[in-house]
Parts: sequence; structure tokens; C-alpha cells
Amino acid sequence: MTKAKIYYARVDDAWTKQEKLGYLEKLEHIGNLEWEEITPDQKHTWLTEGLEDDFNSLLSLGSKVRKNDCSIFYSYSNGIKSNNDAYVFNFDLNNLKNLAKKMIEDYNLNFDRFARSNNPDSVESVIEVNENILKWIRYTKRSLLRGKTTQFDDLKFRVSSYRPFSKQYYYFERIFNEEIYQFPRIFPTQKQEQENILICISGIGNRKEFGAFVSQFILSLDFAFEKSQCFPFYTYDEDGTNRRENITDYALEQFQTQYKDSKITKWDIFHYTYALLHHPHYRDRYAANLKRELPRIPFAPEFQGFAKAGKRLTEIHINYEQQPEYRLKHIENKDLPIDWRVEKMRLSKDKIQIKYNDFLTLTGIPSEALEYRLGNRSALDWIIDQYQISTDKRSGIINDPNRLDDEEYIVRLIKQVITVSLETVKIVKSLPDLGLPQD
Repeated sequence: MTKAKIYYARVDDAWTKQEKLGYLEKLEHIGNLEWEEITPDQKHTWLTEGLEDDFNSLLSLGSKVRKNDCSIFYSYSNGIKSNNDAYVFNFDLNNLKNLAKKMIEDYNLNFDRFARSNNPDSVESVIEVNENILKWIRYTKRSLLRGKTTQFDDLKFRVSSYRPFSKQYYYFERIFNEEIYQFPRIFPTQKQEQENILICISGIGNRKEFGAFVSQFILSLDFAFEKSQCFPFYTYDEDGTNRRENITDYALEQFQTQYKDSKITKWDIFHYTYALLHHPHYRDRYAANLKRELPRIPFAPEFQGFAKAGKRLTEIHINYEQQPEYRLKHIENKDLPIDWRVEKMRLSKDKIQIKYNDFLTLTGIPSEALEYRLGNRSALDWIIDQYQISTDKRSGIINDPNRLDDEEYIVRLIKQVITVSLETVKIVKSLPDLGLPQD
């Protein structure tokens, strides 16, 4: 029997769907494409262009294989997938609590209605849907079928890292979230937010730029990259007890042996890993690999340089609200009263100023600040994107980032994020050599 052969023709990855269709329409015959015979590698991957073979020899960041402790982290988790963002995330805690009370009341009323029905064919045939109050996502329906009820609990309202440098309050109620993955074991209570830290990276199949960020709060699945994966330093039981270090003993032994230094700690490894994931050479060399699997970590010639840089990056990324404010020039419209309220900011075409509102324009943004990117946006772009008043089309829920108790918070945040961006760029540019082959 003759073995089948598979041929592949590719076009520019950056082309849109319309560009690809237009290209095919211009071909007189499909045979005019430049076909290439392809064969799979040992991992059964057919499209291997750009993949670096030495990547497989590096230390795995994490693995889902059971009882596989030969990685840096024992366990990791997707970010939260609510499928319900407008209802469970909000800048204003009081607004979120009011939304939660209405959702609970509506859910429990429908629960009673469903319980009194006579074995209905489906949830939809019984419940009364009011999407101004409650969105009936798959898990909410499943909870109804399973007989789960809920009640208001202040402890379920948490701070989240919804997007980079954009905290929102989050209603951590299982019934109203599609998937919460391992987060009940990462941040089971507010107490753990004072001691636990996680590294968030882009997941397998991410189509955006690879990135990494640290947080001490619950993260969203679409934090800044697609399918975000979170690697915490600690894990716990769901009641917050039994704290365990999530860096493996195997990894500790490997690092101490490699660098002949018994004083290397698991925190050192955490910081080393965070810095290395920022290294431009690492990201460029393994760009194709990082779209297909989780990162693998090489042993650089120098350990302490990466560990110190990673510790500093962790400090400024976690404590970004405590960083100095970059000195921007304020251009104020003297015909209007002082106004710190934002509706929708805009970055100028030359990217040196932000029109904050009709009263205020901030100018003097250094170009280097825009070099620090998370996904396809700079850190500053994320601030501009997130800090605006939005209205959810489905529910009419308004999410307003303005703070009545701290009117200048957003202006201050912009300046602090510029400081963080500049220092991040400086640290990344000064990272030691990786010792990897140059392409």
C-alpha cells in the first residue's frame, strides 16, 4: 500500500480572511500554489516551521501529567472564565453588590419555580429570563438542575486583576461563573492576597504577542493574552489552610545543582523565571514554540542577575500604585471648571499626549514607555482602553471607573504606569545573556 503524502501551501500569517480569499480568487488553478510536502515531528506536529528543537530539552514550566513533578511548578490554572463579565466584574463595589443581590433574588425565584414544576423537559421551559438582572450561562442552568441555591455573602466580593493595571471588584460566586478552575486553591480568601503571587502567561494557541505578568489577585482568562495560564507560588486547601509551596523540590534541586549553590531558594527560582520570560532573545527564538506549548526554561550562564531582575520586576508590577509619578505636563482648558472625571481617553497620533477629557490633556509621554507591551497593547494603551465608562449592550449595566473618594486616581495611575513601563524596559534591556545560539 502506498503511503499518503500531505502537502501544504502557506501565505502570510498576517493576512486577513479577505486577503487570503482574494489571493485564491486570482489563481487560475489550485496547482499554481507553491506546495510543500510536510511530515510530522515526534510530537505529531505537522507545521514545524520556526520551531526550535532545543526547546524540548529545557525545563518545563508546568505539566498536566499526573504525578509529574519534573517541572518548575506542581500545578497551574487558567484565568477565570465568567462568560458573564458585565454581571460579576465592576469598578464600583457597591454597584457590584447591588447587582449580586438582584442576581441572587432572580436565581432563587426561578429555583423555586423550577422546583414546583413537574419534571420539565428543560430549564428554559420554566425560568423567566430577565437579562437586565441575570444572564443564564451554562453553569447557572446546570446549578439549577443540580438543586444548588445561593445567598449573599460579603466574603465573595474580591479584588481582581481584570486587565493589566486595571483592578476591578469581582463576585467570586461559583453559580454565576462558567469556570473558576483552580482559583479556590490559589486565592481561597482575601488573606491569601497578602502573601501569594502568581505569574500569568499567554496560553497555548495564543495569537497575540507572548507576555508575562505577576499578580496577587484573581485574573481573567483574557487578562491580556488569550487563554491565560497562571502559576502561583503557593496553593491551599479551599478553606485557606494547608499552604504549600508550588515550586517543585525537583526544580530546586536542578537549580542548586546547575549553579552549585545550595542557597538558591524557591523564591529565587520564581523571580529568575519571571525575568527570563521577559528576555527578548528568549521570546524571539522560541516564538513559534510558545504558541504551541507552555514555556520551557533554560539555565542561563548567570543565575543571580536574572533572579535580582525578576525580583525587581515583581516589585514594580505588583506595587504599581506605589511607584513615583512620571512628570507629565498638564494642559488645562481655563474656560472649564477643574474636572478629573473621565469618559473615554484618547492617545494622540504621535503618541505623546492623552486627551483625558475636555478640561485636561496630559502631554510629554516618552516613546520608551510604549515599548513595554502586554499582548498586543502597551501598558499605557491598556489604561486608556480600560478606564472609560462602558455600558453593556445586553444588560444595560454601567461600569464607571471614576472614584468619588479619589478623583485624581486615574491621572495618577497614568503617570505611575509610565514610570513602571520605563523601568521595565530598562530592566529588560539590561538582562544578562541567555547563552542560547544566536539565530
